Amino acid sequence: MKKLALILLSLSFLTGCTNINNLNLEEVVNNNLSSKQKLSNQYRSGYKYYLPRGLSVVNQSDYNEKLNNDRYTYHLYVDVISYFNKVEADYEPKDDVYYSKTLNSNGLKGYIEIKETVEKDNKYLVEIMYNYAKIEVIVKQRDLNSTIANSLTILNSIQYNDNIIDNMMKDNKLQYKETEMNIFNTKETTSNYINYEEMYGQYDDSNDIHDSDLIE
Repeated sequence: MKKLALILLSLSFLTGCTNINNLNLEEVVNNNLSSKQKLSNQYRSGYKYYLPRGLSVVNQSDYNEKLNNDRYTYHLYVDVISYFNKVEADYEPKDDVYYSKTLNSNGLKGYIEIKETVEKDNKYLVEIMYNYAKIEVIVKQRDLNSTIANSLTILNSIQYNDNIIDNMMKDNKLQYKETEMNIFNTKETTSNYINYEEMYGQYDDSNDIHDSDLIE
């Protein structure tokens, strides 16, 4: 317990002075992918992960979760079946979107894609697939850095329990109704997997994001 407290204190000291808004998207992505710290504070059947400060779990169904902070809703999908079968991500960076990048770090692969919403009202659909899981969220342009940092912190921290997943596969307990989305495919900005009205309702311009200028 003392060791965990010291690690958290060290992380806070090292990153607390870093203003994430002074970084470009490439730096935000690389900084978060390079982290090898594997902390956990959320525990599920077959996996666990770290939920950054300021975010909370508001809904969980099978391997889909809805996470909230004081402005936005993050949709997290964990694909334990693809993890079990070791499905490889196949993504080609695009030139016609705001930001597009293949992710490959520490033996884990994925992609990040950011595109402007169809309303073109300074809101962007962020899709990040990494480590056999995916996060989708719509945010204001000014909050892209903090959102990407939060998302990659979650995805990079996921640790799968092979024994539990193996047993669940043998017992056919993973034959649940699969969600209609494929984490390896990107979505249009009219995606049915995110309720835009709900997302916009989460946004309150008068409030500040909790610790939004810090890498957590």
